[in-house]
Amino acid sequence: MYFGIIPLILFFIFLYSYLKDPRKIVNGFLFNIFFCSFLLFCTIISLASESNIIKLLVIIPLIALFFIIPFGIVALMFGLFLNARILMKREGRRLANSLTLIVAIIILLFIVMTIISPSSLLSSIFQPMFGGISLIIFYFLIHLSNFLSAYFLYQFNRPKYNQDFIIVLGSGLINDKVPPLLASRINKAIEFYQKQAAVTTPPTIIFSGGQGPDENLPEAEAMQKYAVEKGIPLEHTMQENRSVNTYQNMLFSKQVMDTLKPDGKYNSIFTTNNFHLFRAGLYARQAGLNSQGIGSKTAFYYWPNAMVREYVAIVVMGRKRHMKVVGVVLGISLLLSLISLLFL
Repeated sequence: MYFGIIPLILFFIFLYSYLKDPRKIVNGFLFNIFFCSFLLFCTIISLASESNIIKLLVIIPLIALFFIIPFGIVALMFGLFLNARILMKREGRRLANSLTLIVAIIILLFIVMTIISPSSLLSSIFQPMFGGISLIIFYFLIHLSNFLSAYFLYQFNRPKYNQDFIIVLGSGLINDKVPPLLASRINKAIEFYQKQAAVTTPPTIIFSGGQGPDENLPEAEAMQKYAVEKGIPLEHTMQENRSVNTYQNMLFSKQVMDTLKPDGKYNSIFTTNNFHLFRAGLYARQAGLNSQGIGSKTAFYYWPNAMVREYVAIVVMGRKRHMKVVGVVLGISLLLSLISLLFL
């Protein structure tokens, strides 16, 4: 029974970290550790029980999970192929829309490599390299699970209606007009604005986005015009029209707010699409902005590809750490391969 203290301690560690700042991938890691320890605790308690029914309630799901996982991976692969087909048909054949296709191909290759025994495909010289690649894949699967947990946990973040500013992140114009994806971000800000205005002082909406090479006006200007047409008073809006990426959205918007509130005593949130919410929060923290986000809904067919893009961007953000891990694993694998070659 004393083992139950471990999940409890891990839960409070996770809760403290999440409440302190929900914009951290380590929150996903802490939650996963807590959840696994809790499942292990329940399994031990159930197996120690004298009731055969309780034991079966634990053993049967474990056996089912053992068989479901391989089929789940195959189903995921086919689902990604189907999603890639739908996305490219609706959004066009571009590299940015083919990420789910690339992931599906990688899963297919991994399945083929797993089915074919490395001893029959490769000599003993290359077996350490195969093991190293498998270890790297496992490392990124763990990292991916931490990211997904942190991402979903962040969706539960609910800012209070005491904000001084709402930052709306730009995402590009189409023919100098606000496209549906960007409109959903603005509408989310308008929704929050109206709810806060009904109970207290309305916030100032900062539209953040510069002018792209194929645009005749800054995103911020088009976004502001869209919001005013939706009934937001012009005096309750501002433009930040220099930024060209999410980090600059946060940094330059912070400069605007610091100018209006030199004492730094203000509350702010940002709006973006839900798939982009967690990474935007990371950029806000990098820019020194204590701001949480609220996300607008995204079409379901667009979500898988967007999540792949978000994860790739998260990996790029931590590329130095990942390169060290991959470099060490590949270095050791190569060394073992050379040793095998010398002793042939």
